Amino acid sequence: MRSLEGLKTFSYLEELILDNNLLGNDLLLPRLPHLHTLTLNKNQITELDSLLDHLAEVVPSLQYLSLLGNIACPNELVCKEKDEDDYQRYRYFVLHKLTNLKFLDTRKVTTREREEALIRGAFMKVVKPKDAKDWSHLISLALDNVFELLKMRSDFNYSNKRFSQASSAAAPASPEMHYTPLPSGSRDLTNHRGVLGKCRYIYYGKHSEGNRFIQDDQL
Repeated sequence: MRSLEGLKTFSYLEELILDNNLLGNDLLLPRLPHLHTLTLNKNQITELDSLLDHLAEVVPSLQYLSLLGNIACPNELVCKEKDEDDYQRYRYFVLHKLTNLKFLDTRKVTTREREEALIRGAFMKVVKPKDAKDWSHLISLALDNVFELLKMRSDFNYSNKRFSQASSAAAPASPEMHYTPLPSGSRDLTNHRGVLGKCRYIYYGKHSEGNRFIQDDQL
């Protein structure tokens, strides 16, 4: 199957399985506002960006999507040169485009993936250069992404610094405290006082035996 023109009459369709067909980058779906499940496994889709933009427009309620077996889905089923990092970047980009997805391919969408897609998903687009002009465009795009990330980070650090300065300025200054173990009445250096006490210790001469060597005529 190469065309989906006959789906126009099924506007209340909720699930659509289109695995093992010849659908390519010219795939066009009619508007299906109630569709929540779509599988396009093992077709001939190579371009991801245009497909996701189209799906975001015509199937706004989509929650489950599977693109396994297409070149646009970079995993080891299609190309052994792809690894888990390539696939994870693909997931971030898809989730950036289709924010309502709860399940992508064979895995449930996690909270961490959704957060990463919100922050970095736009920079995870995979570009396949074909000639020197494409390479130049790719490098320019990468530099723009880097500069944008640096700008976002700089703005974030500047906001934190301003917030810290504002918090410090708003906090009341603590009075300087001098701590002393003396009671409050004895802290004045000009106020001298004597102390009279009674010694409870009585010396019986048992602790020093030096007096036994002193003669009477030496006293």
